[in-house]
Amino acid sequence: MKIDLGSQQIECHVEYSSRKKISIELHASGLLIVKAPNRTEDEVIIQTLKQYENKILKQLHALEAARSAPRVKEYDEEGQGKFLHLGKYYSLHELIETNGRTEEELQQDLKKFYFASLKKVIGERIKIYQKQLKVQPKSYTIEESNTKWGSCNSSKHLTFNYRLAMAPLEVIDYVVIHELCHLLHMNHDRSFWRRVGSIMKDYKEKETFLARYGQAMTL
Repeated sequence: MKIDLGSQQIECHVEYSSRKKISIELHASGLLIVKAPNRTEDEVIIQTLKQYENKILKQLHALEAARSAPRVKEYDEEGQGKFLHLGKYYSLHELIETNGRTEEELQQDLKKFYFASLKKVIGERIKIYQKQLKVQPKSYTIEESNTKWGSCNSSKHLTFNYRLAMAPLEVIDYVVIHELCHLLHMNHDRSFWRRVGSIMKDYKEKETFLARYGQAMTL
């Protein structure tokens, strides 16, 4: 869903469930999440967002300012460095053990944490979406890449960039769905995108997120 707030057009992801009230959450990564009761009309969601327009815009502007400013990440327990995990920022000691570790060891341990975390998440999400798509990948691995978030080869082996562990879960879901759909269509033709859209209608929002915020998902 897209909504005009102030002079900006904001993309937001709407999640429906049996909850009773609407809630709004702005991830530290910049993704606006609206959680709404089942069958809530779009107009009601828009009105709710309008009520909090000033607060949302203020938070978005603060995030943009933080991203544009150069940041040196501090790899120590008492430093001010913040690290993304599943779309939210954490202090280093919240993610890994920091006592008695050198900066180099902390960097290595953090990368290992991301690899292990993403491997677990990817395994869980593949189980969900392979059933919906009726496909079966042969295997998958977590790798490091500066050029792609995921890949699928002719042997039905999938790879995923460890930096996805920093993204919100719904963005990880998009990459998983994308690569699983390549088991049906190896190129990016219309049939491929129709299949992706049949599982995730707002997949373009996730692509936009990765293009806009992917550079912030780094060590």
